[in-house]
Amino acid sequence: MKPTGTTRKELALAIKKDIPASNSLLLDFGGCIIQAISSTEPLDRALADYFKEFVTTSGTPEIVITAHEGPVPEFDLEFTVKQPDPGKTKIKEEWVDLPDGRIVRKRLTGMHFLFGGGENVAVGPCLENANQVINFINNRFIEWKLNQGGFLGHAAGVEHHGRGISLAGFSGAGKSTLALHLMSMGTSFISNDRVMVEENGAGLTMFGVAKQPRINPGTALNNPDLCRIVEPDLREQFLAMPAAELWQLEHKYDALIDECYGPGKFSLKAPMDALVILNWTRGGGDTAVAMADPRERHDLLPAFMKPTGLFYLPDDPEKERDPGVEAYAALLAGTKLIEISGGVDFDKAARVCLHYMENGTLPE
Repeated sequence: MKPTGTTRKELALAIKKDIPASNSLLLDFGGCIIQAISSTEPLDRALADYFKEFVTTSGTPEIVITAHEGPVPEFDLEFTVKQPDPGKTKIKEEWVDLPDGRIVRKRLTGMHFLFGGGENVAVGPCLENANQVINFINNRFIEWKLNQGGFLGHAAGVEHHGRGISLAGFSGAGKSTLALHLMSMGTSFISNDRVMVEENGAGLTMFGVAKQPRINPGTALNNPDLCRIVEPDLREQFLAMPAAELWQLEHKYDALIDECYGPGKFSLKAPMDALVILNWTRGGGDTAVAMADPRERHDLLPAFMKPTGLFYLPDDPEKERDPGVEAYAALLAGTKLIEISGGVDFDKAARVCLHYMENGTLPE
């Protein structure tokens, strides 16, 4: 397939003409209605199954996405390579900016994503790469929230007793592990890895991303609600590994919230009454918990700050540059900032977070 055109709109029209999409799915992401239209029933079923907690039957879409199953398209365009993130070496994506939008190409799978001007199109071997279509749908929601004035945070989120907290940490700190520990203590899940935060006049609201957690064997084997995810023949092998090696193992499992914790436990909107930053290390001694002032502790904020990346197109030139640490500090002054330092202790951290959500204070 070789769509022709020089604008995002012309290319999208050519794709839609060649591969019509008619299977429609409505999703409710924290009050934002998204319509996902796919060209095949198998892809529609795959999306409906993944997003089953958020499927709705009514509402006017704020975002419309079409996914077109077909061969890898050939665009007569010059793509720019996206350099790997710090510490990474593999090139995964390329992009080209057009007068009315952007195209991102996944190098490994050949999937292409066109967006801009309110139009969002995925084309290529979609069913084989349904996870990338899922990510594209979630990225459209992230862009929509950021263009409304939200800030992007690199954090998990949970809610309990009407209070919500975001959980952030420096690389490998275990924010997702802590979130799932809290889920085993009765909280509701808001997000695994990204939150969009906005002021609400009285404090902060966080919006989550409809992405199921992907966890390593260390997280699974240390949580009774998750340990059954690990295959029995691998369980003993993983348990025999040194703890540090186990926690760093690049072997991931999908922890589906409804299957592990029951239906109705995954929401996408909550107040953000606190931001917990895990500033701890394994073997770091006693675990310490303290309140911090984001305007004085700029050193903590990079754990929460997140670049917007290739899939974000700002609707205002003033948003082309991501907010800096001062802007994040001003935003986070509207909530409580809790630092957990010293040695890693997920049980203690979970008790601290649960106490805060139940009482609005740190335990004495």
